[in-house]
Amino acid sequence: MIADEIQARAYVAALPGVDAAALDRLDRLAALLIEENTRQNLVSAASLAQVWQRHIADSAQLLTYVSRETAGPWLDLGTGAGFPGLAVACLLPETELLMVESRARRIEWLTRAAESLGLENARVLGSRLELVETRTVRTISARAFAPLDRLLDLSARFSTPDTIWLLPKGRSARQELQELTGWDHMFHVEQSLTDADAGIIVGRVAGKTPKSKGKRK
Repeated sequence: MIADEIQARAYVAALPGVDAAALDRLDRLAALLIEENTRQNLVSAASLAQVWQRHIADSAQLLTYVSRETAGPWLDLGTGAGFPGLAVACLLPETELLMVESRARRIEWLTRAAESLGLENARVLGSRLELVETRTVRTISARAFAPLDRLLDLSARFSTPDTIWLLPKGRSARQELQELTGWDHMFHVEQSLTDADAGIIVGRVAGKTPKSKGKRK
């Protein structure tokens, strides 16, 4: 378990393919976040003292479930403050990263941060998810975006049976997965490395399950 900022930074630095340039981008992202948080409430002020643990390493751990070479296109739903979207874009600069966000001030922040960090691989889709043009992607992530059943209803159209879903869910992960019905899926819960009480729903979705027909009387 990652317990502090030193461990969080060391964890990210040790991930395959992470170089000095990636760590520099993440340092600059953290600085931009702290500055922007004085203007709008992107994240809780208390979490900024642990920005590497609470936000950067928390996002970076998702990379352990995908291959760097085949992770993209990556669709991040409800990116908000930029996690995991901006953090992943910093770590995978060759991967197309699409960030869906509908709130005007968050769209402006994400766009400005991506430009400042030189993230040519990152693009902000400034729209409600329902209005985003359908396309298929290799990875879908969402951090505290919507309940699992609602999330699948909204975004399964971007998925194929080979798409990896990475859904940090906090304490509700196991309960949401247990309550999920109507989907042919291969989901399981992984323990978060940054929060002992949190889980990440990981897996694939084949589609909706056929509705059973009632018996004739």
